[in-house]
Amino acid sequence: PAHAQDPDLGRNLAATCANCHGTHGRSFGGNESLAGEPRDTLLRKLNAFISGEKPATIMHQIARGYTPEQLALIAEFFAAQKHSEGAPQ
Repeated sequence: PAHAQDPDLGRNLAATCANCHGTHGRSFGGNESLAGEPRDTLLRKLNAFISGEKPATIMHQIARGYTPEQLALIAEFFAAQKHSEGAPQ
């Protein structure tokens, strides 16, 4: 309930992803860009990390640290971002 009142919660939660996936999900490094990816695709990948279906070095631990509602907010935030030119897709 309190989370629903914060219009910036998705952005704030997604900010924790910036170290590896770039600001607003626009990676220019070796990690996948998240900006502009469909919400359902991002949630599917996150759930695959959680279940162990998708191999990971750290994402399986990170994804398990969020509630399903928080993961949905993060995915919605990244889905709403535009791909950056030059960033890996």
